[in-house]
Amino acid sequence: MATVQDTKRRIRSVANTQKITRAMELVAAAKLRRAQQRIEAMRPYADRMLELIGGVSRAAASVRSIPLLQRREEIGTVAVVPITGDRGLAGAFNSQVLRRAFAVERELAAEGLDVRWLVSGKKGRSTLTFRRYDLADSWAGFSDQPAYADAQAIAHALAELYVNGEIDRAVVIYNAFVSPLVQRVTVQDVLPVPEELLAGDEDEQRQAALRGDFIYEPEPEEILARLVPVYLETEIYRALLESAASEQGARMTAMRNATKNAGELIDRLTLEMNRARQAEITQEILEVVAGADALGQ
Repeated sequence: MATVQDTKRRIRSVANTQKITRAMELVAAAKLRRAQQRIEAMRPYADRMLELIGGVSRAAASVRSIPLLQRREEIGTVAVVPITGDRGLAGAFNSQVLRRAFAVERELAAEGLDVRWLVSGKKGRSTLTFRRYDLADSWAGFSDQPAYADAQAIAHALAELYVNGEIDRAVVIYNAFVSPLVQRVTVQDVLPVPEELLAGDEDEQRQAALRGDFIYEPEPEEILARLVPVYLETEIYRALLESAASEQGARMTAMRNATKNAGELIDRLTLEMNRARQAEITQEILEVVAGADALGQ
């Protein structure tokens, strides 16, 4: 049984840890508010970009001349891009993205397809390196506050691989932010541009017809050639912002649970310490009584 002094030292140690987890929870909460504001401001822009791509593509006579819109007749290599964080202490935030990425890899391998790995975040890079995967490219250092330039770097790397024929498809895997308590793992195809985006549904086409025809200057094909790279950058940037907000939400929740568990452990250790102190007092009383009886004899 631990002595009173040992239990006191454990209580002090757990109390110090509790202060750290509480501070990390508050920091994550502050960062989460900023990240949430950024993603909420980004979502309407990204949605409008999708509508713009769809509208211009329906007006274009042909999209075969645009490299990023050309679909391969046979798919041989798929680029998988998991978006993780640079730090841990965020619960299952990183592990659930990587588990889904490995599941996607197994599905692709079952179809006879090769996988090309690109990764964002130190956690994802270290895990893939530890498993001895060959990385085509990796990025790190901006998971907390991604900038548009970071999304451009990833988008340009994917576009170059696709145009050069090194990959036939690109898949991004990230945590979509739902709430501070809920992060949904999302698998999104970014290359080639999904056909349903270019074609649109019947309701959208009917609404476009009601609005009338548009005169494009320059030609729709030229506009589309400029828009598609921006679309790719926008989708990557949106995924980075979603992941950043999800990471802060997961870290805030994890640190809140850690703080609560530390408090419960302190209560349990305090009870053990009081019991040990009571046992020591009882033992001392017994020794005094035994000594008095010995002197009385």
